[in-house]
Amino acid sequence: MNLTAKPNLLAQQIHEIDNQLSKRSLALDPSGYFIIYVDYQQSLICAKYYSNIINDQGLAVDPETGKPIPARGKVDRQAVQLFTGRSAKELCVEIFEKTHPCPVTLFDHAAYLGREIQRAELALLQQQEYIQD
Repeated sequence: MNLTAKPNLLAQQIHEIDNQLSKRSLALDPSGYFIIYVDYQQSLICAKYYSNIINDQGLAVDPETGKPIPARGKVDRQAVQLFTGRSAKELCVEIFEKTHPCPVTLFDHAAYLGREIQRAELALLQQQEYIQD
């Protein structure tokens, strides 16, 4: 029995499922958003938090300028807060348990952040590039 063929098929199936789910519509968290990255030199997982407001069209806008925040490309904004952790658990505790009020107000946003922070931890451990989904 070839044990390597089954994991490759499973990985392909998971990749296809994730691709389909990535196409679904999402509600933006009215509290704000996070940019997650890995600081390999300091062995940290980092999450910059940015506040926003959701306008009548459902777009995230900069609270200071009222201008829509583009989903892609570089945005010149100052983060409200920088969260760091040496592990996914430590970073999630910093964001969800030690910060009051919590900067995440939607359960689906919290689940997404947990998945992304876990992916960032794996990239840090394997010394591989991490790109936020």
